[in-house]
Amino acid sequence: MLTSTRAIVLSKLRYRDNDLIVKCYTDQFGVVSFLLRGILKSKKGGVKAAYFQMLSQLQLVIVYNENRSLQVVKEVKLDHLYNSLHSNILKSSVIMFLSEVLSSILQEEERNETLYSYIETALLWFDTNDESSNFHLLFLLNLTKYLGFHPEDINLDAHYFNLRDGKFENREYGKTSVSGENLSLLKTLLSTSFDVLNTVKINAKQRQSFLSMILLYFELHLGSFKTPKSLEVFNQVFK
Repeated sequence: MLTSTRAIVLSKLRYRDNDLIVKCYTDQFGVVSFLLRGILKSKKGGVKAAYFQMLSQLQLVIVYNENRSLQVVKEVKLDHLYNSLHSNILKSSVIMFLSEVLSSILQEEERNETLYSYIETALLWFDTNDESSNFHLLFLLNLTKYLGFHPEDINLDAHYFNLRDGKFENREYGKTSVSGENLSLLKTLLSTSFDVLNTVKINAKQRQSFLSMILLYFELHLGSFKTPKSLEVFNQVFK
């Protein structure tokens, strides 16, 4: 079946000498993997490897067969041309990190237009705004809305947040209870939009601690989620 779809690139893997296997999140079919034959050969026309940078937003014409694990791309063009996400060193570090997170999280081969739209819109905002140091924190926190475990926005005066249950509580439950600076920042970000994110001032140590908490939150609620291999390098960039 020849069809069109928008797609966000999640990962890519070299296959043989001149081929790539690229995993994308599409607006029509959810997660889809493509075998791009001969794409690493030097050629003037056709599908080019340069299109498939991490979290690039594309328009694809594909041959889709639900019984096949690797689909075929017939045509590709950019859906949005980023101005800074792949050229700014700080933003490109965020993009590499988030692509690894999203590749781990997004597994389903089913359509979810609302989730696709959120990722698309957030990335476009990030591309056109200079504030970069806290984007990934709010992006991941907001992402939990679409994955089914967003923190409950009641009892916000409580002294703890229970990561396992996703609730604010006044009792501590060991390692899954959050308090102190992470609790305060969580409450702040829950009422913060991207447009005023630059008003949230935190240092590198607080940022790393909060990110570790968010990743643990994902791990507790998503059985297949693994801490990104790029985390250590990513944290070094934002010291």
